Amino acid sequence: MASAESQPDFSTISDIFLAHGSLQSPAFLDGYLCARLALDDVDAENWLLQVCASLGVEEPATREDGEMLLAWRKRTRERLDAQEMSFEPLLPDELFTLAERAQSLALWCQGFHEVVSETDSDRRDNWSAQLREGVEDIERLSRIDTELEEDGDNEDDLLALTEHARMTALLLYIEEHPGRPDVEQPPEGTAQQLPDSHDSDGRGPH
Repeated sequence: MASAESQPDFSTISDIFLAHGSLQSPAFLDGYLCARLALDDVDAENWLLQVCASLGVEEPATREDGEMLLAWRKRTRERLDAQEMSFEPLLPDELFTLAERAQSLALWCQGFHEVVSETDSDRRDNWSAQLREGVEDIERLSRIDTELEEDGDNEDDLLALTEHARMTALLLYIEEHPGRPDVEQPPEGTAQQLPDSHDSDGRGPH
């Protein structure tokens, strides 16, 4: 059960999922949420219905759990819309293994890609070349090799890939909401290129 002091971070949302009998990672739904907020929006009621359907329940087990699931959506939208570009994907922190973190990133990208892939070509044509490339990279990242050894190079690569996904999500939001947030679009090259250790089949860090 989520406490009043809890924040909608990865561990808190994972605990709610577990309390509802689900072993799935919240990363997939977070990627889905970010793309939906950028492209079509999703209101609080429909978001809660979406999460409950994913968990296989009709409604949250407790009022506190429901409030936390709604806070998840609210904070994500606020951070996508923030001037300081403070958005962060809902992913596990360094207390999790590198393989677990890579798996969560892949799931996040799968959720994001599921929404973006349904965008019609006319709408995509209005995106910048940088955004279109970033979206293509997200699809590749959804298939990265998640069997990673714990070493510094893999750690650095995974951090770079996570930042690339983060900036792509922000860029999508910015281009779909001109003037919101009230910041200049990220300069060319801000959405990082995939590290050289990734080949064309989308495999992850070596």
